[in-house]
Formats: sequence, structure tokens, C-alpha cells
Amino acid sequence: MFISPAYAQAAAGGDAPSTLMSLLPLVLMFVVLYFVMIRPQMKRQKEHKAMIDALAKGDEVVTAGGLLGKVSKLGDTYIGVELADGVEVQMQRSAVVQVLPKGTLK
Repeated sequence: MFISPAYAQAAAGGDAPSTLMSLLPLVLMFVVLYFVMIRPQMKRQKEHKAMIDALAKGDEVVTAGGLLGKVSKLGDTYIGVELADGVEVQMQRSAVVQVLPKGTLK
């Protein structure tokens, strides 16, 4: 009554190139996404892991919580960080954000 019937159209003979052309923008977007977001993030993760593996006793570090201290104990997954004289905390190695140059803390 109010809706007219819809009829399907016959498929065109050159369907393969149009399918390839419709997928091309999707592929290009994924390639751009990889080089703009995924690859730099993987590089940062690799550098962070190398920094954490290279931690040594006496290194001055900044933690994810913003605390500055000197590494006093090393373990496989945990480290001891001395924040002040006689104040030492245990934290995960992954909580270390940055290793400071020697002599930064006094």
C-alpha cells in the first residue's frame, strides 16, 4: 500500500575491480595506522623493557607515581627503592618510568 516493491538489479560484468577498489581504502588505513600508532608503541615498549632489564643498584629512578629514589635492592620482579635516609619501599620493576643521570638526587 505505502511501500513500493524493490527489485534487485542484475550484477555488472566487471565486479572484480570494483571489489578490489572498495577494499583499497581499508588496507591503506590499516597501513597508515600501523606506521603512525602501532610501530612507535612497540618501539617504546622495547626501549622500556631494555631500561628495566639494565637497572642496577645505585641507579636513581623516577617511578610511575612520581617518586624519586635510589635503587637499593634488585629482584626478578620487585626492586627496593630508597626514597630518603632509612625510608625504603618495594615496588614492581615495571613501575620505573625513567632512570635519572647520576648525581641528580642529593
